[in-house]
Amino acid sequence: MKLSTKGRYGLRALIDLALYSDQEAVSIQSISTRQHISDSYLEQLMRKLKKEGLVCSMRGAQGGYRLARPAKEISVGDVLRALEGSIEAVSCGEGKNQHCQGEDLCVARYVWQEINKSIQETVDSIMLSQLVEESRRVLEKGQIEIQKCEQ
Repeated sequence: MKLSTKGRYGLRALIDLALYSDQEAVSIQSISTRQHISDSYLEQLMRKLKKEGLVCSMRGAQGGYRLARPAKEISVGDVLRALEGSIEAVSCGEGKNQHCQGEDLCVARYVWQEINKSIQETVDSIMLSQLVEESRRVLEKGQIEIQKCEQ
């Protein structure tokens, strides 16, 4: 399974949003600047995330985006499914593959089902809040390293 830029950039954008939207809505331009993602591409991603109920938008001078739910209630799986659709490694088993003639006798199907199950369990167990905390640690470490270099 290989994620497209939609999933990778969308997850980065949501982490950024969770980091910076405590006090006010976050603009596309500010996310774009920090994450090095084009404004137009971010707009597309945010529309999808809004449609799936992960973000909400606010209009006006102080407008921008905020998380629609707390970060501890949004899993990586929620984000990836909203942007990528299915996140299965292989579409095989459980009647999903209409083109497989030997599906009922295929022993390898067990492998594909277990891989898919592992992927789902992993992305659903990692919450956005965990990534925000990790991001804060990384940012803090970076600040310490910069201070050491300046001394």
